[in-house]
Amino acid sequence: MDEFAPRLSFFFNAHNDFFEEVAKYRAARRLWARYMKERFGAKNPNSWKLRFHSQTAGCSLTAQQPLNNIVRTTVQGMAAIMGGTQSLHTNSYDETLALPTEDSARVALRTQQILAEETGIANTVDPLAGSYFVETLTNRMEAEARAYIEKIDEMGGMLAAIENGYPQKEISNASYLYQRQVDDNVKTVVGVNKYGIDEDADVALLKITDEDEKRQIARLRRVKERRDGEACAKALEKLEADARAEANLMPAVLDCVRAYCTQGEIVNRLKTVYGEYTDPAYL
Repeated sequence: MDEFAPRLSFFFNAHNDFFEEVAKYRAARRLWARYMKERFGAKNPNSWKLRFHSQTAGCSLTAQQPLNNIVRTTVQGMAAIMGGTQSLHTNSYDETLALPTEDSARVALRTQQILAEETGIANTVDPLAGSYFVETLTNRMEAEARAYIEKIDEMGGMLAAIENGYPQKEISNASYLYQRQVDDNVKTVVGVNKYGIDEDADVALLKITDEDEKRQIARLRRVKERRDGEACAKALEKLEADARAEANLMPAVLDCVRAYCTQGEIVNRLKTVYGEYTDPAYL
């Protein structure tokens, strides 16, 4: 366990409920440390450390009054930092409408830089520790998460739970409940079900032109013409063979990449072995 656990890292979203998000990260760190020590017997203190990256929640962004998303992203980033994230991605305000423009991506970057270099919130570890509210919320979050873990253990573990569609259904039900709360005005989304305006969003959007598409197709064609076709074919054959043998696929995938096989070629070859995934929650 101690040979690989210190190398593990995680990926979390950051949502709008500030204190809940801080408590979520704090509870996750506690859970990881306790399970690593008590369940898996890890002895290396580095194995007990939960390293994680956070990304602000794309599902929280709105197409209506999109500049409001800058505020949402800022609050979410602050929650991630105060919860102990090691790295942060801030979404652009226009991502509900299109891929980010250079200007909107710069605003997202500047949001990070202001949080990191002007606010001082990254200068201390766990700055909200000791707050009665935050500690109580963290305890509650940890207890309810442990109940989830125990339920999944009873199912036979996460793989069995996924095969039975349990986590997929939980996510789907939570999404449905949230949308019902927004539709019924139980939960406020500023600019959507409260404080709306009739004006259309007046923001510049990134547009992918036909010329951009043609240029990318031409680049791909040049790569296929210049690569070693025989080496590419052999790499894909080895990938399929390793997949059928249930071997570690990473070396074969890397060999495919070195031979300039495309992502589509790699995925399509794996489909011949594994088929395509069908979510059991919707069978």
